Amino acid sequence: MTTSMTGSTTRDSGTAVVELEVTVVGIVDEADGIRSLKLSAGDGATLPRWLPGAHIDLILSSDLERQYSLCGDPEDQGTWQVAVLREADGRGGSIWVHDRIAVGDRLRVRGPRNNFPLGDQPEYLFIAGGIGITPILPMIASCEKAGVPWRLVYGGRSADSMAFTKDLAVYADKVTLWPQDRNGIIDLEALLGEPRDGVAVYCCGPGVLLDAVEERCAHWPVGALHLERFRPKAGALDGPNEVFEIELDQSGDVLTVGAEESIVDVLEAAGIHVPTSCREGTCGTCETVVFEGEPDHRDSYLTDEEKASNEVMMVCCSRAKCDRLVLDL
Repeated sequence: MTTSMTGSTTRDSGTAVVELEVTVVGIVDEADGIRSLKLSAGDGATLPRWLPGAHIDLILSSDLERQYSLCGDPEDQGTWQVAVLREADGRGGSIWVHDRIAVGDRLRVRGPRNNFPLGDQPEYLFIAGGIGITPILPMIASCEKAGVPWRLVYGGRSADSMAFTKDLAVYADKVTLWPQDRNGIIDLEALLGEPRDGVAVYCCGPGVLLDAVEERCAHWPVGALHLERFRPKAGALDGPNEVFEIELDQSGDVLTVGAEESIVDVLEAAGIHVPTSCREGTCGTCETVVFEGEPDHRDSYLTDEEKASNEVMMVCCSRAKCDRLVLDL
């Protein structure tokens, strides 16, 4: 998962990231192809606190981890809730969740982390598409509790494919449901055509929706737009794959990254562990400090300002625009 903004961002999980074992205590089919899991630490144990926008990693096997937004109540320290869209042509995580997980199963999880924090703004416009509703749910609940003005426009392929609509019904006309088979695509021009001071736009969903929202918010005030992507931005991973070197500052070792290798591949072959999860530059797990050199940023996690600073990089997918990078490893 990744967040991009038109301004600077502060990522704050609200608590330390931990790895722990939880039990699946509930499974609900929330919509066509969407299943939620309720997770508990068991024996009355409390789970780490989290803030709206946070996600956790489900460690499904030794080589399969996926990130899912927490969509329950942040005040509930007894359980966590995530919801997963089954994607037949995905990378395998959602099929595992839908076909292999049952109530009573024990799972390893890591988190929470927050790449999509809810800032302190006078007013909010939320735009969600499909499974992108999950991080938005605790955000609107937080706004409602605080008495802050907000509006949600939630689109999906059809009404049957849209999860949590019964929960959203309590907010009455603050929520607009937009099933595409009835209404067509969301009218973003009507929502975003006129920039508005003091309004933060939060959007999560498929890439085509995020790209369209980003385009229409180009003239909004800096920092108004906040996006979370579940997949890399189109073309983000493309580019020439040249050979380059990495120097590990802590040891002085120099390793060569081949044209068909990632930095993480080379580090792993040398017995050097760097935490990773998505392996495509969306989750931020492998963020590494750059001491010298110019990275070729191919992630969909860092903001444009963060990329321009060249202070950090995602070593799972990014490369180098120079002969050698010196990394804090």
